[in-house]
Amino acid sequence: MTQSDYPLIEVPKSKRRGLLPMAFILLGFTFFTATMWAGGTLGTAFSFFELLLVILVGNLLLGTYASCLAFIAYKSGLNSVLMGRFCFGEIGSKLSDFILGFTQIGWYAWGTATLAIVLVKVTGTPDAWQTPLMVLFGMAFCITAMIGFRGMDILSRVAVPAMLIFILISLYTGLVDVGGVSVLFGIEPTQSLSFTAAITIVIGTFVSGATQATNWSRFAKSGKIAIWATMAAFFIGNGLMVLTGALGTLIYQQADIVDVMLAQGFVVLAVLMLFLNIWTTQDNTIYNFAVAGCNLLRTDKRRTITVIGAAIGTTMAVFGMYNFLIPFLVLLGTFIPPIGGVIMADFWLRHKGQYPLLANAQLPDFNWIGLGSYAIASAAAYASPIMPPIVGVLMAMVSYGILSFLAFRKTAKALDAQ
Repeated sequence: MTQSDYPLIEVPKSKRRGLLPMAFILLGFTFFTATMWAGGTLGTAFSFFELLLVILVGNLLLGTYASCLAFIAYKSGLNSVLMGRFCFGEIGSKLSDFILGFTQIGWYAWGTATLAIVLVKVTGTPDAWQTPLMVLFGMAFCITAMIGFRGMDILSRVAVPAMLIFILISLYTGLVDVGGVSVLFGIEPTQSLSFTAAITIVIGTFVSGATQATNWSRFAKSGKIAIWATMAAFFIGNGLMVLTGALGTLIYQQADIVDVMLAQGFVVLAVLMLFLNIWTTQDNTIYNFAVAGCNLLRTDKRRTITVIGAAIGTTMAVFGMYNFLIPFLVLLGTFIPPIGGVIMADFWLRHKGQYPLLANAQLPDFNWIGLGSYAIASAAAYASPIMPPIVGVLMAMVSYGILSFLAFRKTAKALDAQ
């Protein structure tokens, strides 16, 4: 069981980790190409000062949400899918398993295809190489995930500092090319976007990842480590990705750091950045899928599920299915934050900040309060014109509290009647 990263039980206290491995893995997870594209959308819609304010507020909210779940993960030793068994029930939790797992396999297919396509384009390799490269990368990227926490830690300790250096070199070059920071503050926005819409974009870049970051924060030795590592990734790391995309758009009209580096003439660095950026997200993504799959099927064969997931994702990449899935994956992103809201409400309101051991817990097949709260919050998030992720989380917590109170009153009246 030790080598399987405890997919069905709590992480033992003796197997907890310190700040550095936690931070490196989570930073590698949040260094994501799609986040830079979101930054590119913001870059042309605000003055530079307003842009910094949007990034600050948006990522502070995102980091706070992720850190709240991280602390619960540390306290319980459980991840989000295992917590789902408490707040949704033994069978009801399979809904969250499917939602969390399906989004990850979809993004794995997207990442695999993106790397192969861009690499062929950058290197001038014949297009016929795209499919073999998709197969190669799709299966190779799951190796560190198969090893587990230790494998992803080793990769991230090398990749994260390297990517930070590459980004800083690129940003410095960009500032020199544009004429300095003062010029950036003088650039006028060419597009229009409301502040709340911008905050929604920032939070939406990685709110699904924040919900599943508990897969690593449950390994933290202390609550402080869980919170600091998570804030470093989702406030600083994700914020840096948004800022990088925004600056790339302002200076070079390119949001992706790889395209920016190519425009700057850093071809080798661009290829290395592309490879490391995708790999450190891909192994985390397929790890998330495997964890959700283990809970869905009630099996501890995490490595087997990892390989199966990689094969499915690779097949989807080869046949171009990821193109059709992206809008659906983005839509599912609206329905993921309420899961986190229900988890937080269930942990603090129902269990008073302490889960019983999962093996000893007497859990119902369906926790209708949790499922009902999730349904209400998801509908509210989907219908909300402003900041759907925040609305989803808050509505889930409020709904859980109200439904719990109503259930308590109903039970009390029934007892009085007897």
